[in-house]
Amino acid sequence: MYVVTVQFQIKPEHHEAFCELMRAQARNSMAREPACRRFDVCELEGDRNAIFLYEVYDDRAAFDLHLQSEHFHEFDRTVADMVETKSVKTMRLLDS
Repeated sequence: MYVVTVQFQIKPEHHEAFCELMRAQARNSMAREPACRRFDVCELEGDRNAIFLYEVYDDRAAFDLHLQSEHFHEFDRTVADMVETKSVKTMRLLDS
């Protein structure tokens, strides 16, 4: 399994709009991408403008398809001016 984490720092005046769009993006990814197994949206305790994503895909190819999807591109364009910083990390899930 392929894991992606994303840390956003959102401009405070865009918090509500960004979170609404981010939740819709998570729902779209889960509904439209069979290889997207998990898409959690979290808010950092003590800093509501720090948004953390935990996404799990079948493999890197599935994540690449996610990045090419229309709903991803639309989301990315829409929130671009709402984001102060964005950090993406990828990893492989170890078998338990």
